[in-house]
Amino acid sequence: MGTEAGDARVTWHKAKKARLVLAVSHGAGGGIEARDLQALAQVLPGHGVTVALVEQPWRVAGKKVAPAPKTLDAGWRGIWPTLAEEGLPVISGGRSAGARVACRTATELGAHAVLALSFPLHPPGKPEKSRADELLGAGVPTLVVQGGNDPFGKPDEFPDGDFQLVEVEYGDHGFAVPKRAEITQERALEIITAGVVEWATSLG
Repeated sequence: MGTEAGDARVTWHKAKKARLVLAVSHGAGGGIEARDLQALAQVLPGHGVTVALVEQPWRVAGKKVAPAPKTLDAGWRGIWPTLAEEGLPVISGGRSAGARVACRTATELGAHAVLALSFPLHPPGKPEKSRADELLGAGVPTLVVQGGNDPFGKPDEFPDGDFQLVEVEYGDHGFAVPKRAEITQERALEIITAGVVEWATSLG
């Protein structure tokens, strides 16, 4: 579908009796094949949540690097009417750069809530360059799912604020866990999907 930033693409995973839509986009260096996005698309429809995996225009165009935040926001705004046309509340979500977009645009677009996967609290090694204001400014119920070993911000680095946080122990920015970890990769994904299901179910 067309947006100000070019053509975007939505892949639907529909629930039989949907009560919510979860729209999630990818990060600045990957696509909707990310393990957490795929796990959510497989699990959530069984819990009454339709999942829309959104590919930003730069990704659809085959580019390797994401554009500036304003362009990402423009792409997200452009797909929103399609996400909302089911007439259901829409959770605005994304991983990494996509999580920042969801936070920045939530109030403006009338999002029901925000799901921030691997929120990049700061660039690796630069905690002084915090993006906490984007997260804290979302203005709607927000769930952060963060790897315990994420170089973009570990769970204990997050400020106090009006959001919930689920930690995926040992997980990196892509929720990969090392072989020596006390949890398996499969268990890490279960923590993500179970946390999101519980939170989505609690939303009014």
